[in-house]
Amino acid sequence: MSPLINSVIKLNCDLGESFGAWQMGLDAEVMPLIDQANIACGFHAGDPTVLVNTLTLAKTHQVQIGAHPSYDDKQGFGRRSVKMTADELKHLLWYQMAAVDGVAKSLGLELSYVKPHGALYNDMMANPALLETVMHAVASYHKPLKLMLLATGCAAQHKVLAQQYQLELLFEAFADRRYKSDGSLTPRSQTGSVLDHQTALVQVQQLLQNGTVQSDTGDRVVIQADTLCVHGDNPAAVALVKSIRQLLDKP
Repeated sequence: MSPLINSVIKLNCDLGESFGAWQMGLDAEVMPLIDQANIACGFHAGDPTVLVNTLTLAKTHQVQIGAHPSYDDKQGFGRRSVKMTADELKHLLWYQMAAVDGVAKSLGLELSYVKPHGALYNDMMANPALLETVMHAVASYHKPLKLMLLATGCAAQHKVLAQQYQLELLFEAFADRRYKSDGSLTPRSQTGSVLDHQTALVQVQQLLQNGTVQSDTGDRVVIQADTLCVHGDNPAAVALVKSIRQLLDKP
């Protein structure tokens, strides 16, 4: 496989996750460093004022806007699975997408993609029927939007399924998460699932140069990614984003 071109891979980050008096993340510090902002829609975090402020920040730094919908689980930060019918999930996604889309439009911005959050993201990657429901929901929205999902060894199958819905996909990799040999992420409950600063940089460098990452068992896993997920919820995370930005911007 030929080396990837650094400029092709974008940086994305989950933002707008404060609400009320509760502050989450360092949005103002990380926004200038990224290309794509996955903005909370209010069901796992976020509120109307936070949404407006986050979108305004994205506009200032010319960052692409994505909706970051979740199960209806604010108390659990969207990290708990919720059983729903296909129609219920489709309507839940439409509702959240429309919130970000409408407010963005009022600010002169355009929503361009959707990245499910937390348990919904993990569930759709593990359950083909659920993934198809999410694809159908995004594809049947009133305007074309891309769907962001995990780049795995099943990417070719995911593309075929998406083509049935005329849906464009954005495949993402993770900078600071350890991978399993099948291209999935090791659970956060396992020791070593979150990489330290230097190890994460080594993983990003390998991804940029070879299009691979090293799994928890030492295997090389091919990852064809359009975008790289980073986190900005603490000063150490922001420092890592700055280092990754420097790697991406190297000629």
